[in-house]
Amino acid sequence: MNLKGNMEERAQELALYIIENKTTVRAAASRFGISKSTVHKDLSERLPVINRALYRQVKDILNENKAERHIRGGIATRKKYKGE
Repeated sequence: MNLKGNMEERAQELALYIIENKTTVRAAASRFGISKSTVHKDLSERLPVINRALYRQVKDILNENKAERHIRGGIATRKKYKGE
């Protein structure tokens, strides 16, 4: 999916993807073939100007992911050292 040109459209597509799939910034960046920095910039700077309601929805999911990331990191570390 090539949305590198139209930033406004890309920001909205990223937000919808994260909301529908309850996914992370990293997963969205991978899916759309762009960097995590670009995803953050699109969602935190561009989206509030374009679509405030969509921004509020995606912000809730991003805050939830931020609160849970230390747990996911611990699980990943445990798997790494158990050889899974």
